[in-house]
Amino acid sequence: MSTPVVTVIVPGRDVGEFAAEALASLRAQTLDSWCAVLVDDGSTDATTAIFADATATDPRFSLVRHDIPRGLGAARNAGLDLVQTPFVGFLDADDVMTPSALERLVGALDASGSDIAVGAYVRLRPDADGGYTPGIVQPWVSAATAPPRAGTDLTAHPDVSGNIVAWSKVSRIELWRRAEVRFPEGKLYEDQLVAQRLYTLARGIDVVPDVVVHWRERADGSSITQHKDAVPVLADYLEAMRGGIAVLDAAGHAAAARSRVRLILDMDVPPLVRIAQGHRDDAYRRALGAFVRDLAARAEDEEIVLDSDSAPLLSAARLW
Repeated sequence: MSTPVVTVIVPGRDVGEFAAEALASLRAQTLDSWCAVLVDDGSTDATTAIFADATATDPRFSLVRHDIPRGLGAARNAGLDLVQTPFVGFLDADDVMTPSALERLVGALDASGSDIAVGAYVRLRPDADGGYTPGIVQPWVSAATAPPRAGTDLTAHPDVSGNIVAWSKVSRIELWRRAEVRFPEGKLYEDQLVAQRLYTLARGIDVVPDVVVHWRERADGSSITQHKDAVPVLADYLEAMRGGIAVLDAAGHAAAARSRVRLILDMDVPPLVRIAQGHRDDAYRRALGAFVRDLAARAEDEEIVLDSDSAPLLSAARLW
């Protein structure tokens, strides 16, 4: 085995049905100079045994165990504390990394000297046969990652701000430490704020159109992103989106902030409005309505062109 150049942090809690496939996707990487920190965040199912077996049989894996669940942000931070390689990436333990993902992302950074490389991703959805099938690259993902770019930044490529997930990237650990970047703990959607901070602080950004991760939408509906009808989940979601825009504003990246406002109003808000229209709790509508009024007013002031299909939903939400 080669000396590791990249550490992949793999947090997981009660994902025993999927964890073995996630780890197999790491073992299948065409770049073999990797190691992985597995963070078992208080699992009560087979995740614990799968992670323990991986560390016992493959020296590339090491294990951190939280006896009591501390959340995804804390799990990722625990992994970051142990990184000793030049590069770091993330893989949630219910997702799948494509075979050339690390080779493409690490290779881009080696060639360019940039601080962060961003790849495309697709949804992995339940199919009629009881398995999972990957979908297509969605337009907003393509806007962030295609065509390929090396050494770009938010001024030249503001749409990269739309790629806010932790696990579609590889970055230099020196960037995290130089900027003292950590994931918020005790919050959902914790990667949105971190992504924007890394983008604003990076000395160069590479974008790679290759699909690097299959992001699983669980058949049992237990993924965090499948619980947006819960008021506390909505509160964290709205806070994360506001916080990400605020980071871009504070750093003076007006074009990237405009891109985020447009994407949120066109893509994130309409499904939430549909949930709110039939929601039993007025608090859900009030929180969403306040958020939409703020962003829609900003869109009007800055003459941001929105998708016409979202206009009726935005108009309804502004009345709550």
